[in-house]
Amino acid sequence: MSSWSPEQNQSPGGLDPHLSRTLFLLLLIVAPSAQGVIPNPEACQVFQSDNGSSVNCYPPAKVPLQLPADTIFLSVEFLNVTQLPPDFLQGVSNLQELHLSSNGLESLADKFLLPVPQLKVLDLTRNALSRLPAGLFQVSAALHTLVLKENQLQGLEASWLLGLKALGHLDLSGNRLRTLPPGLLSNFTDLRILDLGNNQLETLSPDLLRGPLKLERLHLEGNRLRALEKGLLAPQPNLRHLFLSDNQLAAVAAGAFQGLKQLDMLDLSNNSLTSVPKGLWASVGRPGAAWDMKDGFDISRNPWVCDQNLDDLYQWLVANKDKMFSSNATHCAEPMAVKGHTLLAVAMSRAKPEAGAETGVAA
Repeated sequence: MSSWSPEQNQSPGGLDPHLSRTLFLLLLIVAPSAQGVIPNPEACQVFQSDNGSSVNCYPPAKVPLQLPADTIFLSVEFLNVTQLPPDFLQGVSNLQELHLSSNGLESLADKFLLPVPQLKVLDLTRNALSRLPAGLFQVSAALHTLVLKENQLQGLEASWLLGLKALGHLDLSGNRLRTLPPGLLSNFTDLRILDLGNNQLETLSPDLLRGPLKLERLHLEGNRLRALEKGLLAPQPNLRHLFLSDNQLAAVAAGAFQGLKQLDMLDLSNNSLTSVPKGLWASVGRPGAAWDMKDGFDISRNPWVCDQNLDDLYQWLVANKDKMFSSNATHCAEPMAVKGHTLLAVAMSRAKPEAGAETGVAA
């Protein structure tokens, strides 16, 4: 058995181990400084991969003056800048995603995107853009996703969007749009998601959707639409999700949903509907069909007049009741005899016997 001695508790170099650890920690702190690599809080973060560099600029970082030539992903967000230099993207021709949200940008130069013809995603959410320069997308044939959500757009011009040949997702929600020009979307043949929600739209051009024939998701909620006309949705056989809540809809044309045989989700909540025309539901939500409103529907918070004029709706509700959202918030406003009753309860009591027989539900 060996005995302890002061020498045994020293490091090989003869230093006290506690002192050695202290010096080691100091070296960890001082070494980066000696090598000149102390992180600069105003510099962007750069992550490199075999495919290229990803650059992320968040506060307290500043807008970079130069970017790696192999940059494929660039995020400059929350920096509170109103302008970016016209040549900001010069030298990054392989850029595929550009995120510029939450900056307060007031305008973009017409040649801003000229250096990045391979760009696929452009996110301009929550800025202060009131217009776009004509020709901005003249070399943006590869752009698939364009997000202009929550800016200050009061109108649109078709010339602003020229050059977008592969657009699949267009988000214009949360602006101040009152009208949309005819033919705005005529060249967007690959468009699958269109978000016009939370604007101030009162009417829609009948030919609005004649160009994009592959639409799968349409957001029109939070506008001021008073009527849904026949033919607006007719060109969309692939439409699966339709959002019309929080408008002022008081009328829906009998053929408004004609041809929407793949519709999986319909939201008509919080409108001014008192009744709907017979035959409206004929092509949607049919039990046993390949597409049977599987993601549900919502017709709550409307002032329904629950009389014989809703017989067609009653039968449809009974057949599709398992897919109904907010059934307890879907009430009758009139007549007095059923005021406050749920629409589904009235439908169950008034549905025709043959409808009950077909669905296994007592009328």
